[in-house]
Amino acid sequence: MKGQLTKGKKLGYAFGIFTESLVYNMFYTYYLTFLIEIVGIKPSFASIIIFISIAWDAVTDPIIGNYTDRPGVDKRKTMKVSILPLAVVFIVAWTSIGAGISSQLIKVIVYTLISMLIWIFYTMYSIPYYAIVAELTEDYDERTSIRSLSSFLNAAAVGLGNILPALVPTVAMLLGERYKSNSYAVVAAIISVLAVVLGFICCRSLVGVYSPKPLPENGVVEKVTVKSTFKAFGDILKLRPTKWFLIFVFCFLAGSSMIQANLTYMVIDCIGMKYDTGIVFVILSLVVSMAVTVPIVEKVAEKKDRRTATIIFLCIAVLGEIIIKLVGLDLEIGGFKPMCIIAPAVLGIGSGTFWTLFYSMGYDLVELNEFKTGERKESTITALPQFVQKFGSAFGILMAGQLLTAYGYDASNDVAGNEALFTQVTDAHIINGMENISTLIPAVLIAISVVSIYMYPMTRKRVGILMSALSKKRKGEPYTTDGLDKLL
Repeated sequence: MKGQLTKGKKLGYAFGIFTESLVYNMFYTYYLTFLIEIVGIKPSFASIIIFISIAWDAVTDPIIGNYTDRPGVDKRKTMKVSILPLAVVFIVAWTSIGAGISSQLIKVIVYTLISMLIWIFYTMYSIPYYAIVAELTEDYDERTSIRSLSSFLNAAAVGLGNILPALVPTVAMLLGERYKSNSYAVVAAIISVLAVVLGFICCRSLVGVYSPKPLPENGVVEKVTVKSTFKAFGDILKLRPTKWFLIFVFCFLAGSSMIQANLTYMVIDCIGMKYDTGIVFVILSLVVSMAVTVPIVEKVAEKKDRRTATIIFLCIAVLGEIIIKLVGLDLEIGGFKPMCIIAPAVLGIGSGTFWTLFYSMGYDLVELNEFKTGERKESTITALPQFVQKFGSAFGILMAGQLLTAYGYDASNDVAGNEALFTQVTDAHIINGMENISTLIPAVLIAISVVSIYMYPMTRKRVGILMSALSKKRKGEPYTTDGLDKLL
């Protein structure tokens, strides 16, 4: 397999990040705002919609992960089947069908169901997409290299997923007064087309370098049941390093998602810029900082190891968030608002680091689980962090919405569809709360994630010892567990 992984194949695989990242970023950055400002759902209810839909997605993660780990199941085909339905449902999710409905309850039910559908198809694509790398190669640095290339392209995906929706006011003008409330749907359609094309390119690139696990000689494959799913997860949870890895994932995603969900309000109300101008600076800074961070993080990870690189760069992000809070997001120098560049750059450093190294660190658990149980569970081990990731992200967005309400913000009416989004808040208490949602509170969560990854024992040295012992065990040769006490 390893010899067939040409640069072209790796690049083709990396393009697949657009399919999941475009959808992910538009949803996480704008959906809370869309539900509040366009559909007219109260912030506390809107955040609950997102929490329920993502929590539902987290529940489907282990089932899909366990299913795609079965012998004979083609991960590439699972990805391919999910792409078109994901695109269609994603477009529907951004239509303003609920804007004219007076009942908050009906709005909540409609958009919750639509959101749940998005995440089912998203999971069918994303879990095999990430898990498949662990089957393409077992080399420590090659795994980092593949994920780094994917993460580098992810900077562009993050940019498109955030910049294209920022064009909603322009699209609204073109559509006119009658149809302007569906401006988000037009942007979602553009994003969906890109996702479909690049997703199929990714699937095509895996031909010849990936093949499903062979069926057992007797042809009998265990059925996917709730019991078998929990058993598979239970085996992974028994691994000593797992708990620290999952705390790291949950806390980082909770913090970063809180910032991302509050991005629009940060630009308008905290920094004090016009939306059209401010969001361009913010997204460009976010994209550039991620793109610059990825290769630097990769080099540090190659020289040291993935854990060390993560600790270094997330500490920088935590320190940055604290400094931003102390200085203030409304800092002005010579008529310019520098925080429209600095604040997203700090988020970009953290996100670039996390998405470059997160999955690669998780892949190490595949070999650890094989060493202990004799089974390889690439998708299950990818699904478990995603399960926690989704709850972390959902928690961050839920907290953002609940905190907005707690600080007194509510721009919704029973009947909406207007552009209240572009009205600046003047209440100092609310603005201070929005600033806390974008700085201090996420800083605390990310700091906890740093402590957790420090406790995560999967260093380069220990992984090397593990791979040597596993290689001997596969061949039936004598092996030792010396040096693996922190893992076992």
